[in-house]
Amino acid sequence: MEQLLALEMVRVTEAAAIASARFMGRGMRDEADQAATEAMRQTMDEADIAGTIVIGEGERDEAPMLYIGEQVGRADHADMAARVDIAVDPLEGTNLVATGQGGALTVLAASERGGLTNAPDTYLDKLAVGPVAAGCVDITLPPAENVHRIAEALRRRVSDITVIILDRPRHAELIAEVRSTGARIKLISDGDVSAAISCAVQGTGVHAVMGIGGAPEGVITAAALRCLGGELQARFRFRNDEERERAVRMMGTADESRVYRTEDLASGDHLVFAATGVTGGDLLQPVRFFGGGARTHSLVMAYQAKQVRFVDTVHMFDRDRPPAVRL
Repeated sequence: MEQLLALEMVRVTEAAAIASARFMGRGMRDEADQAATEAMRQTMDEADIAGTIVIGEGERDEAPMLYIGEQVGRADHADMAARVDIAVDPLEGTNLVATGQGGALTVLAASERGGLTNAPDTYLDKLAVGPVAAGCVDITLPPAENVHRIAEALRRRVSDITVIILDRPRHAELIAEVRSTGARIKLISDGDVSAAISCAVQGTGVHAVMGIGGAPEGVITAAALRCLGGELQARFRFRNDEERERAVRMMGTADESRVYRTEDLASGDHLVFAATGVTGGDLLQPVRFFGGGARTHSLVMAYQAKQVRFVDTVHMFDRDRPPAVRL
């Protein structure tokens, strides 16, 4: 099931990446996101799954497609073997696509029913590390202490550690504390899912991600890090009473002191994660168009199979007029 699901899901992220990449640099962030969403939904409806969106573009009244609770796929939802839960971020980095900057991805995670937390649309305080530092950090400790623990686990100087933080006013104190340790910081404008994956992949030069970001993205990140052997620790940070009430309805609790770990957010035994580059970045190449087709670069992971694949795909839109494909 898991490997077949992985193949189906990478088709979904590829379709979304191609659709949204056509808006690169055009200043049309909403249009790019809508194109990715529509392409994802259409491709999922062609797949042999009985999928339920547990993290999507919002509530049903807010999102015409890929809303929370929406059913996708062409399999019978009475078929228990075909039922899967899906968390999607049709376009992570809408501003990056609108301005033509690198780092935008189309991402999703899938699991058997109940394997992904149905998180409300609010914020999480997150700490993500790779496999070597997993088990060595504690989000309840000061950020400086965690930087030193990461350096010790990796057997590096603190000055050789790089931490990614979203460039937001709310992170001014966090940035100052991490800087006080002598560690390096990479500030990003968007894209904390791709940032967290980077810290779990050797050769990217990234060792941790810290700070407050979207809760739905946190669940998708947890699925990716669980496949890679990394670790995510997170605490909810609600912005208002409405979000707290929604959390109680969806999860039964609104406890901001509770620490959620990787397995809490992505508990499934058959986890799949897929991502396709849109504008390209540290991990993935951008969508590249050529006469009659396009080329995509994707990452797909399966937890039980212990497989991480980078998929390089040539899409031929016009088979009757073969494109000049350069491999």
